[in-house]
Amino acid sequence: MAKEVFISYGSTYRERIFVCLAAVAVAIAAVRAEKFSAGGISFEEPKSWQTQKPSSSMRKAQFAIKGKDGKSAEVVFFHFGPGGAGGVAANVKRWLGQFKEPADQLNAKTVIETINGTKVTYVTAVGTFMKGPPFGGNKVPVPNSGLLGTIIDGKQGAVFIKATGPKTIIKSAEKDLKAMVSKALKK
Repeated sequence: MAKEVFISYGSTYRERIFVCLAAVAVAIAAVRAEKFSAGGISFEEPKSWQTQKPSSSMRKAQFAIKGKDGKSAEVVFFHFGPGGAGGVAANVKRWLGQFKEPADQLNAKTVIETINGTKVTYVTAVGTFMKGPPFGGNKVPVPNSGLLGTIIDGKQGAVFIKATGPKTIIKSAEKDLKAMVSKALKK
């Protein structure tokens, strides 16, 4: 991401200073993590994630995580307000139901933590993810997929974070996602 900057010997001192300051500003912007919020919780995007324009008005934020093989995983944030989208159990069941295999064949795990007084539920699963609209529509089977779901019981209602994609990318993203959630709740 480095850019070469050429300054001619005929440049004035002010022009050279301006070019140097501009180069520093570009470098700082490239390193600074993006901040966003969902459900009144302020998050800081992990550096390995790429911001995307949400593909639906229901999505509060959307990211891609690129793998070394050119494939990518998707991370989406939802917030529907207090009581919106059902409770934790209903959403875990819905997420696991988006796989071709029955839930008992997904090596699914649910872990509940409390971070700074806030309940956080993490869900992981591996199987054939049926990619497509969540309610009806054509679905495309994607084998060897992973799910890392997070439900934060926020003061303004639950915040749902759902990461899906190749299981290797999802597994490698788990540490960053959990660190992001922990940092957001410790503010």
